[in-house]
Amino acid sequence: MAVEIKFVVVRKGEEKMTFASKKEADAYDRLLDMAEAFTDLLLQGGTSMDEKQAEDLGLYLAEQKVAVQHILRTNKLPDLNIPAETEMPEPDTSGSKKIKAVKAA
Repeated sequence: MAVEIKFVVVRKGEEKMTFASKKEADAYDRLLDMAEAFTDLLLQGGTSMDEKQAEDLGLYLAEQKVAVQHILRTNKLPDLNIPAETEMPEPDTSGSKKIKAVKAA
């Protein structure tokens, strides 16, 4: 018999997403917190949008957090051809020697 641990993100009594790791679940929970803050800001702004539209836009802005931060810092749209900061760089296969850390005795 196998035992599986699952991490479930629950909002307002509703299961939103299930993850295999706590780290992923926490990241998604933070994303939902940010989306909720954006939604509240949009609804308080006096715009004529309904709650569903505000929630959709709030979630979109939260998912595009890196681009939003770049725009707020620079007043420019980020270059979409540059890889995101969260992406891992490709391994260097040019034949250069890699340095290996060793523990001193």
